[in-house]
Amino acid sequence: MRPETKSSCLKRLNRIEGQVRGIGRMVEDDRYCIDVMTQISAVQAALKRVMDEVLKDHVAHCVEHAIASGDAASQREKIAELMEVLGRLKP
Repeated sequence: MRPETKSSCLKRLNRIEGQVRGIGRMVEDDRYCIDVMTQISAVQAALKRVMDEVLKDHVAHCVEHAIASGDAASQREKIAELMEVLGRLKP
């Protein structure tokens, strides 16, 4: 992972960690269910943004490197990995 992507993802994940702790406090405090679900939805959206950033970095760094290498086996491996993870991301 490129350093700038790593830094950005770590910042986002730290914020998400705080959000999750906040949701825990909301549950402990018996907050209104809709408010809790709204916060859970916000965390899911934030995690999706991190995943998108990691995926973009993977394509721009790892997959691009495999293509530039000219190594057919490496290219097939990276494309297969990418297809597998994209298949798991389907709703």
